[in-house]
Amino acid sequence: MTDLDRLIAELCPDGVEYMPLGDVCLPTMNINWQREGMRNEYQYIDLTSVERETHSISETQTITATAAPSRAQQVVQENDVIFGTTRPLLKRYCSVPPEYNGQICSTGFCILRADPTLVLPRYIYHQIGTQNYYEYIETVQRGASYPAVANSDVKRYAIPLPPLPVQQEIVRMLDTFTRLTAELEAELEAELEARKKQYEYYRNHLLTFGENRATLLTDRQTDRQTQWLTLNEVGIMRRGTYVTQKNTVQGDIPVILGGQEPAYYCDTCNHEGEAIVMSRSGAYAGFVSFWNQPIFVTDGFILETNDELNIKYLYYYLKNMQDALHEMKRGGGVPHVRGNEVMNIKIPVPPLNKQAHIVAILDRFDALTNDITSGLPAEIKARRKQYEYYRDKLLTFKEKTA
Repeated sequence: MTDLDRLIAELCPDGVEYMPLGDVCLPTMNINWQREGMRNEYQYIDLTSVERETHSISETQTITATAAPSRAQQVVQENDVIFGTTRPLLKRYCSVPPEYNGQICSTGFCILRADPTLVLPRYIYHQIGTQNYYEYIETVQRGASYPAVANSDVKRYAIPLPPLPVQQEIVRMLDTFTRLTAELEAELEAELEARKKQYEYYRNHLLTFGENRATLLTDRQTDRQTQWLTLNEVGIMRRGTYVTQKNTVQGDIPVILGGQEPAYYCDTCNHEGEAIVMSRSGAYAGFVSFWNQPIFVTDGFILETNDELNIKYLYYYLKNMQDALHEMKRGGGVPHVRGNEVMNIKIPVPPLNKQAHIVAILDRFDALTNDITSGLPAEIKARRKQYEYYRDKLLTFKEKTA
């Protein structure tokens, strides 16, 4: 029997009472800027200060009584739990650390200040992170374009309220698990970054030819067999088809508009099979992506290759020169890349078997470092899921009957 099991069996064997958050929190008051004794400067916790993943306060700005934003009205104390009630930080939350005691936060947060006779601040912190609370907030938020939640709704949610010793043991366990999970994630992130650098190193060396060619995994014979050809000679380029979202029917086919991710999804395609897509205009003009599924390309170029060139090899070569492609942008207001300039880029074309060898190596690195379904990213995701499951399990109690 664990310490928690023993405490539950001893202190609340028949279940626990559920109470609204508002009933276990102390009232808070807005700041009075005209009050005597106000400090000269405060740190302002605004709508972008709270990190979504780490639930911590990041950058804040310094404000004064004469230069404070209109929303800077709430004084926070150490261990207060603040919960975002308006976009863009709706549903973000954190616990106020000691260094922000007495500082000021935006009215875009609901302050949950625990009544110490009833509940521990960190117990509230863990409760509002549960899936049940997330689903509750989804049902009470209002507004489509600018969703928000009223403070009264944030506090209306009823949480299980075991005796303080039980809360203390749960908090200890979850805080320990959080710390260990964070340490493990930091190690995995460091490993992932190292793998990415290793991948970039090999990609750069495998795709370097001529006098600067790396000797690792390559040979001089390959250099002699390598031709330098323009994209015009080994491939074709087609421009995407202009379309607007209101003129399409929603479906599951990605629409490639010019960003790094699909802009939306529709029910028709203008290309099937393997293709390289290069964004044509906007901030990401020149961005290269690889697709092997039906897609609809609009503000971009579709690149295909002839029998001399492995299309995945071309993708890796272009990806290796991504910075140079971005630098090809022209124009002031809406920069763009010109198709004729892209098609004049010279590509080293080794024998097809060498191209396939390079692609096989880089595919393995790419899967390990970038694919969320394999390798280290999946491990990080699994650890977070494990913590969320463990947390929700610990914070679920049988409700005590009258």
